[in-house]
Amino acid sequence: MFKINEGSTDRILRVLVGLVMLGLYFFGPAWSMSWLLLIGVVPLLTGLLGTCPLYSLMGISTCPMKKN
Repeated sequence: MFKINEGSTDRILRVLVGLVMLGLYFFGPAWSMSWLLLIGVVPLLTGLLGTCPLYSLMGISTCPMKKN
């Protein structure tokens, strides 16, 4: 569907941020705005899939260049 446009460091950071946010939502203290932590699904999915639709729209890629 989408071309992979995330490098390995970018993907790892996205997955970690997503897991931390979801972990805080499910296991953290009861905050009044804790439902906002559900946004952690977005970086988690984009990190797992290796593609970011926003990067595609803006023409950004953190993937290393392929050597020919």
